[in-house]
Amino acid sequence: MTERESMPYDVVIVGGGPAGLSSAIRLKQIANEAGKEISVCILEKGSEVGAHILSGAVVDPKALEELLPDWREDGCPMAETPVTDNWHWFLTKGGKYSVPHLLMPPFMSNKGTYTGSLGNLCRWLAGKAEELGVEIFPGFPAAEIVYDDAGKVVGVQTGDMGVARDGSEKGDYQPGMHLLAKYTIFCEGARGHLTKRLKAKYDLERDCE
Repeated sequence: MTERESMPYDVVIVGGGPAGLSSAIRLKQIANEAGKEISVCILEKGSEVGAHILSGAVVDPKALEELLPDWREDGCPMAETPVTDNWHWFLTKGGKYSVPHLLMPPFMSNKGTYTGSLGNLCRWLAGKAEELGVEIFPGFPAAEIVYDDAGKVVGVQTGDMGVARDGSEKGDYQPGMHLLAKYTIFCEGARGHLTKRLKAKYDLERDCE
């Protein structure tokens, strides 16, 4: 059996997207408010934070307002592109036809929102997290879930490095590490491979539609 090094944390977060970064920031804020020190780390499979988040987005800033109230003055890239107008078109083979905004339902209004790259937003959030002492490990995907003898999640294992296509160990083989934590938060998305395993193991989608 491969011997693996382990690192203990209070909280391990899988995924360096908006959810994972916001979770880390908020946990550190709460700990600071209580005068306590907690260790928090984020595992991000991309070579850098934001590398796997390529889409643009229209963002309601409500959550940012609550998490980081000074985000507009603090260099957040979203602050550069507020939505100033709404346009709606009905597209046909013959062209496009404008639909008056007043006729559209309220949820089609983007008043007060901002547009921009989610990848850039995540890079900015990563900087805020690191300022608070969060450790971020890009390029280290979580490969396995670590359980204790009672079946409780106690952390994750990073992927082995130096493995050949046939599964054999190459000369530069390095076994993945165990990142052990009191709490493990999975923020890899609803279709993340570890999240799927947790859903199946604990029947998390029972009675869900």
